[in-house]
Amino acid sequence: MVTNYVTANPPTWAENSLLVWSVFGVLGAVSLGLVLWERRLAGDPEGGARPVALGRIAAVGGHSMNPPAVSVPVRGRGAELEQIGQLVRGPGGGMVVVCGAGGLGKTTLAAEAAARARAEGRVVVWIRWRDDATQLGQDLAQAAHILGLPEARLEEARTGRVSLVDAVWEHLATVEGWLIVVDNVDTPTRVGPGSGPLSAYRGWLRPHGGGAILVTSRDTSPQTWGPDAALLALDPLADKAGGAVLLDAAPRAGTEGEAEALAARLGGLPLGLNAAGTYLSVPTSRHRTFATYQHALENEFGDLLGAEHPAAATDPESARRVVRHTWDLSLDQLHQDGYTLARPVLQLLALLAPAPIPRTLITPSLVTDATGLPATAATVESALAGLHQYGLIRTPPPTAPETAEPSVGQLQLHLLVREVTAHTLPHSQLTEALTAIDLHLSQAITALAGLPGRAGWPLARLLAPHLPPHLDRSTPQDFTTALGVLEDLANVLSSAGAHSEELLLRRHVVEAEALQLDPDHPDTLNSRNNLASALNHLGDHRQAADLHQQTLADRERTLGPNHPHTLGSRNNLANALNDLGEHRQAADLHRQNLADRERTLGPDHPDTLSSRNNLASALTGIGEHRQAADLHQQTLADYERTLGPDHPHTLGSRNNLANALNDLGEHRQAADLHRQNLADYERTLGPDHPHTLNSRNNLANALSDLGEHRQATDLHLQTLADHERILGPNHPASLGSRNNLANALNHLGDHQQAADLHLQTLADRERTLGPDHPDTLSSRNNLASALTGIGEHRQAADLHQQTLADRERTLGPNHPHTLTSRNNLTTARALLDAPSTWRRWLPRLR
Repeated sequence: MVTNYVTANPPTWAENSLLVWSVFGVLGAVSLGLVLWERRLAGDPEGGARPVALGRIAAVGGHSMNPPAVSVPVRGRGAELEQIGQLVRGPGGGMVVVCGAGGLGKTTLAAEAAARARAEGRVVVWIRWRDDATQLGQDLAQAAHILGLPEARLEEARTGRVSLVDAVWEHLATVEGWLIVVDNVDTPTRVGPGSGPLSAYRGWLRPHGGGAILVTSRDTSPQTWGPDAALLALDPLADKAGGAVLLDAAPRAGTEGEAEALAARLGGLPLGLNAAGTYLSVPTSRHRTFATYQHALENEFGDLLGAEHPAAATDPESARRVVRHTWDLSLDQLHQDGYTLARPVLQLLALLAPAPIPRTLITPSLVTDATGLPATAATVESALAGLHQYGLIRTPPPTAPETAEPSVGQLQLHLLVREVTAHTLPHSQLTEALTAIDLHLSQAITALAGLPGRAGWPLARLLAPHLPPHLDRSTPQDFTTALGVLEDLANVLSSAGAHSEELLLRRHVVEAEALQLDPDHPDTLNSRNNLASALNHLGDHRQAADLHQQTLADRERTLGPNHPHTLGSRNNLANALNDLGEHRQAADLHRQNLADRERTLGPDHPDTLSSRNNLASALTGIGEHRQAADLHQQTLADYERTLGPDHPHTLGSRNNLANALNDLGEHRQAADLHRQNLADYERTLGPDHPHTLNSRNNLANALSDLGEHRQATDLHLQTLADHERILGPNHPASLGSRNNLANALNHLGDHQQAADLHLQTLADRERTLGPDHPDTLSSRNNLASALTGIGEHRQAADLHQQTLADRERTLGPNHPHTLTSRNNLTTARALLDAPSTWRRWLPRLR
């Protein structure tokens, strides 16, 4: 029973209803006012601070904020760790973003940096981005609380009287000696709070604290992170560091060299290296050595690195740790962000060769033909931009200097990104995509071959590696057409002086024709001739001569001795023999060929003029400088009359005439011709063409003979650097440049540096050209002269004695070089008898 107790005598005012309701109204108004005033103090939802739930701030809840342990040495990241360490140790703090594609070891690098900072006494907090701005706020608030953010300030944020993000960063700005790592921020646009850009630095990630904040992310865009963040973009590991990673994981799987070879095969990707090392460390694995694992990759890539992981589809953390899936996270994110062509374009790029891809090849029509999806220039550009932002494609900077040919935009995939992407492409799409690629490659070469001058040369170099698969995919019905595409590009490359790229195509053509055509087929013989010429241009004179000899015999047997192709083979064989130093045999062949060409083709035919030019060059080799100069003079006049002053053959003839005049002692006239020729070569062929470099080298030689040794030295220094960059350090032209630079230095009195260069060049020429090649003998003579300059008279005399004997045996007793050696030996012997009298006299360098 409930009893209601009511007073029997209520107060008089309670009986006045108007008064009672007035009192209630006043109380209600006061209550409402108090509520509104409180909300104003706390900040309303329109623009002030909101109350936040901070129940977990007082203690860490749900996950650790300690950095993950690094159980193995971090290899090849010393420079990056030092850069982070300087930021952590330095005053003022800041933000560094370690960025790059998945699998590059960003988290491992950050964990090692955190461990080093903690060892130095820094407070380290590790936060894992969970694609949740609220959670990031909670974690950063906890970090600030660890660093001394007062509970009272947190209470103000809890009740909404201050903004939590501002409270956190106001406190972090006053505290030094900390490192906060925020790992895997792959969606920086969602960091918050709010929708403002991260680069405005009003959100959770700011570079303005008293300590350092380290972010890892796949987003490599400077626009994302703003001007005050230091971006540390990771590259794959170098072979040595990658090999060390493998040896750390599997120390008994092979040698250091084998480990480095496997690391190179895996493209230095830390995720791939860790996967391989883990596999090799398991005793039950089928492949237990670096060498067998590398070999198995060719046929078992899908099982070793392309295998699917059952949890990867639903667990991003699992996907990050699996080579097959790690890049899917970025592609999925790009698709969600509206880059719908990103994955199809990456799959298209993966079907091309593992080499830089010209940007101009990736057109909307190619994308549509290959993928079946509608594409425009804008959507293709946005897809490529997205792939680049997430590190899935690179745009390599031009390797040539500013004065060289204009560069062509390039796209490049990491080796494993390419292989995994191609491996995961559905087979139903493969045939259609490859058909589209072949069609557009053929169209690109046709357009390229029709470009005037050297306009298409940079693009030709980039397209070359992508052409051999085009021929391999051809059917018997379209084999001839595909063969013509490769030959068209090879001809462009030959004109460009890009003989390494040309050799790739020439060799592939010969190999393909051996399977499809009769060995005596005219096309087969023509291709073999072209391959031999490319080899000769690259300095492989012996192999070139052997191949030309074989082709000449086959052409004489099948076409006859007077066929233009037969005469072409004999001409090319003679050139290779001349380059081998067999000048007498070369001159005899050229003399025979010149007569046959004048009889069958006429005196003004370009092939006839070429024979006369080549005969003159061979005569120079045997010391017949006057006869050589006369022939070159006649040939130059005929070239200018029939081909014009700017034709490459005309410029070559003028270069050879200048050399002959220089050999005759007419150095001023030679220098003037070389200077004119160099300007014409640079204008018509470009500064990096081998003919241009040869012209600069010859001008420097003429200037040196004129006594202008400083100018000659500067030109030789520039030419040597360009030769080594373009042709490689062991090409005969590079060795010639180094020899000539050493001669110029010797003339300047820098005898020790000259001797060191000559000693290196002599060793390289003996190895690549043989001990009896005229250039090798010149190097030995020049080394002896430099040794004379530093007072090593006995060693110099011995070298001159050896060189004289070899020149008498190979060149004859009356060759100019032989006479020079005899003169140098006489001088060296005199210096041995009276060194103080002859100290200042230096023998002739030749």
